[in-house]
Amino acid sequence: MSSTGLFGGAFDPPHNGHVALAEDAIQRFGLERMIVLPTGVPPHKPVETDSSTRLDLTVAAFADRPKVEISTYDIDREGPAYTVDTVRWAAEHWSDVIFVVGADEFGDFLLWKDPDEILEHARLGVATRPGYPPERIQQVLNQLRRPERVESFTIEPLPVSSTQIRARAAKGEPIDGLVPPAVAQLIAEHCLYRDE
Repeated sequence: MSSTGLFGGAFDPPHNGHVALAEDAIQRFGLERMIVLPTGVPPHKPVETDSSTRLDLTVAAFADRPKVEISTYDIDREGPAYTVDTVRWAAEHWSDVIFVVGADEFGDFLLWKDPDEILEHARLGVATRPGYPPERIQQVLNQLRRPERVESFTIEPLPVSSTQIRARAAKGEPIDGLVPPAVAQLIAEHCLYRDE
């Protein structure tokens, strides 16, 4: 059975860690396609950059990845982009959906809207880094109705974050090597994240 991956996020901006995570998940689960979904209105944290800019950055970041498709589903709908709505939509289009998250995000999974229902519509692929305490994942699994729908996989850690990139860009410091070249070019062209 062919599987479809989902990878959502603010992507403000998307960086090399995001691209590596998507590629690792494609390999790990033998995905036919990976749908990358920039968030419109994130339910948990405010985003300073408008969604159309973040969409452009995301398209640039994944442009040369053959199995990656960018979806505007989360941007196009009104209100907060809850994962449960996204996986419900995806399950109507593809038979085996795997929603990919980082281990830190999964640590808060019980605080998400309808976590058990998310697992009815999609499996979860949890990306952990070497040395991440497995008991943290187990604590969440113990409280889920269908823990067998969650699978962990280990990725090489890339010490990069969107917060760090925004801070560097604000000071006019180089971000080469942290983001794909096309993303760095867009950030420079549009003077994104610069302090006024």
